Parts: sequence; structure tokens; C-alpha cells
Amino acid sequence: MAIRFCGVVALLAVFLSGLDASRPTVNQELSTVFNDLWRLDVNRMKPGIDYTLSVQGRAGFVTQGSHVAQDYASMPLFSNVNENKLRTIPTISRFVKLLDNYERSTGVTEQVTTEELLEINLFLDAVLQTNVMKRAHQYLVSKGQSSSNLRQFKSQLQLIWFKLYHRQRNTGLDSSGFEHVFVGETKSGTEIVGFHNWIQFYLQEKNHHLDYKGYKARNQDLPDQDDHVLNLQFSWHNVVKPVGSAFIGTTPEFEMAVFTIVFLMNTERSTTVLVNIDQCQMELVVIRHGQSLGTAYPRLLSSNGRHVRQHSY
Repeated sequence: MAIRFCGVVALLAVFLSGLDASRPTVNQELSTVFNDLWRLDVNRMKPGIDYTLSVQGRAGFVTQGSHVAQDYASMPLFSNVNENKLRTIPTISRFVKLLDNYERSTGVTEQVTTEELLEINLFLDAVLQTNVMKRAHQYLVSKGQSSSNLRQFKSQLQLIWFKLYHRQRNTGLDSSGFEHVFVGETKSGTEIVGFHNWIQFYLQEKNHHLDYKGYKARNQDLPDQDDHVLNLQFSWHNVVKPVGSAFIGTTPEFEMAVFTIVFLMNTERSTTVLVNIDQCQMELVVIRHGQSLGTAYPRLLSSNGRHVRQHSY
């Protein structure tokens, strides 16, 4: 009997060790680089000072394609935002000018004007002048993934983020990485795709095009108003996104830098990396569309250093 019991214990130990081995490990190198970017992101909005969140209730389950979801948040997500900073920080003000350049629905060919091309050019110039993108560029050059030539790096960013491509078959060029991630799109009028940016979220909410329904989180990891990443549910132009996610308060250059690094450091069509940034542990998901970005978003796993405290027990 003792031999049989020991055998069962041994098998259980092997099984459990296999489970641990299958869990993704934190990418320490990228965590270090991303924390460098975090420290350099001096224009990041400060919670409680530059903006105030009201996370309210936990959203319920909603199927993809729904037009209705029970509302667990009677108030907007953003109680207030320092709009003076939105207007005066160069990268953010130039970013905001890009948000109305796109057709919301996939399948509708994008028409890019000379003025819009100039706005993209000015935005990229502003991004490249930040210490955040300079550090990202330095890292990518050290890894042989980007040219040290600034003009070539700018062209690389243009290809990754702004090159138009077909998201929906049998249509014209109807999408880009930037549009999908930062602006958001609707598909067939029944599905929100992309839309992972807090500034766009705030502006759409302010103009009553978007309704925040509540946060999405595990019981042991409830969000608060200081979190810089949120998983959430919302409706936009009467279409519901069951679960979305976004960095909160960060600058466009920080988000572009992080996702550009993940994109260039991997060749798989779909990549998920586990990283610790500031007090948050998150997965960064990047999906390619050829040489351009298909989508990219953070998925919050724990915040306020909870993952650190859990491992210290």
C-alpha cells in the first residue's frame, strides 16, 4: 500500500511540474526594456491628477455580435481628463488629429488625402523625437531588427502602423494597424474589432458615441482608479465589445514603442509575451498582417504588485 501511495504521489508531482512548465514565463529582457520606456514616458497622464476613473461594476457575459448588454456602470469611465494636456503635448495633439481620418466599417475602402498623409508624417516626426521611441529604436538596432538610420526607421514604423491593407476580403484597402488598434473598427455592423486606446475611448465617450458597461476581471484582482491597464466592456455606435483592453494614461509613443518591439522581435503570425511593467503583470498580444500590424493589445493579469506578493508567500 505504501509503495502504491508513493507511486501516486510521484505521478502527481510529475503532473504538477508539467503544469508549471507549460505556464508562460515572464520575459525578463522585454520587461526591463519596457520599464525603461515606462520611466521615460514623462508625458504619461497621472491618475487622480490628469484624469479620474470610475470603474464601477463588473460587466456580465455578452456574446460576440450583441447589440445589447446589461449596464453595470451608470456613469462614464472617465470622470474627467486634463484636456489642456491633450492639446499641448505634441504627440498627443497630433495623434488626436488622426482619429477622424478613417472609415469606421471594414469593407469600406479608405480614401487618404494629402492633408491626412501630412498629419501622419507630422505625428511620426513627433514620436521619433521622444525619449521613449529613441530608447525603443536603440534596442531594436542592438538586436539587428532596425536600421540605425532614422529615416529608414521612420519608414519601418510607417509600414508597420500605417500601410493600408485588406482586412475584409473582396474589398479595397480598408484597414491599417493604426486604425485597428488606436481608432477601432466595426465589422458587418455587428462586431467591434480593435479599439484599444484610452484617448479614443475618452473622446468617443465624451461625444456620447460610446457607453462603458463595466470592468472585466477575476475575483482576486479587482481594478481600481490607479490602474494603467484595464480590461473592460463597452458599446460603440450600438455595437457591444464583450471584452476589450487598453493602457490608460499612457502616451501614443509608449504604446507604439512597446508593440513595435514585440512585433519586430517575433516572426510568428500571433505572439503573446508575458511581461511585468511597473506594478502590473500583463500579456502583450500582437498579430501580424504580413509586414504590417494586424492587432495589438495588453491583457491585464494582475495589478498593484499583486503578482509579486503572491510569489513572496
